[in-house]
Amino acid sequence: MGRCAVDSQWRLQIPDDRVANVIRDDRIAAVTLTGSTRAGRAVAAESGEALKKTVLELGGSDPFIVLDDAPIETVAERAASARTLNAGQSCISAKRIVVHDGIADEFLSAFTREMKSLTVGDPADEATDIGPLARADLLEQLDEQVQASVDAGATIVTGGEPLSRTGYFYPPTVLTAVPDGCPAAEEELFGPVATVTSVSDEETAVSVANDSQYGLGASVWTGDTDRGENLVSKIESGNVFVNQIVQSDPRLPFGGIEQSGYGSELSDHGIREFTNPKTVWVE
Repeated sequence: MGRCAVDSQWRLQIPDDRVANVIRDDRIAAVTLTGSTRAGRAVAAESGEALKKTVLELGGSDPFIVLDDAPIETVAERAASARTLNAGQSCISAKRIVVHDGIADEFLSAFTREMKSLTVGDPADEATDIGPLARADLLEQLDEQVQASVDAGATIVTGGEPLSRTGYFYPPTVLTAVPDGCPAAEEELFGPVATVTSVSDEETAVSVANDSQYGLGASVWTGDTDRGENLVSKIESGNVFVNQIVQSDPRLPFGGIEQSGYGSELSDHGIREFTNPKTVWVE
């Protein structure tokens, strides 16, 4: 066990152009990837060619459904936290806020206030809430997605452009009136940008939540847990949380569906992904 613990900390830095060779190597029995949907397709193709099992944990555009009986101030604060985890660079951060018409205006005001209150800065500073994005190209891509969405008709409530300072900083951003087909509606926004959409009822909320190529995580927020649980089976996602931010837990299986990947990580399910059952019959 000690040797395993040490070996598990080793990481091979493999150039992109050599990944295929590693996957095809006879010493490799299976492959797991945490990465983008594009990377997942490439790894799945190479692994399939070699008939090797894969587990893919890919991108997401998680819905955060707020029903009309939810405590607005509390849920607005949780929504801001869920959206800006790791500066929004998390596959399971809440990217699409879906809120009931009856509380939409009040919620948007509270959520925007929470987002504006977050401090962007040096991640080593304890006063910082949101650090930089990982790379310059990611900052550029996020800004292009936001601007393309605005050009298509989306409205910027707050934020909306890179901060003019050294580093890859993007401010907490809220978009409304996001039209179908634009990047903010169709793609994963890997940064602190949230969309807010109002709906007339629970069924429409579920429909909007499911209107995505992804299916990694989702959350439902309500003052009545029974009401929230009734929606769980209708939401197309690998992980659905009621009155809690989506998160992974080593005791529970974790994985997505559709363009968010397949297979499970963590728990006994994750272990079984990399085992081969053997049937033995002795008389």
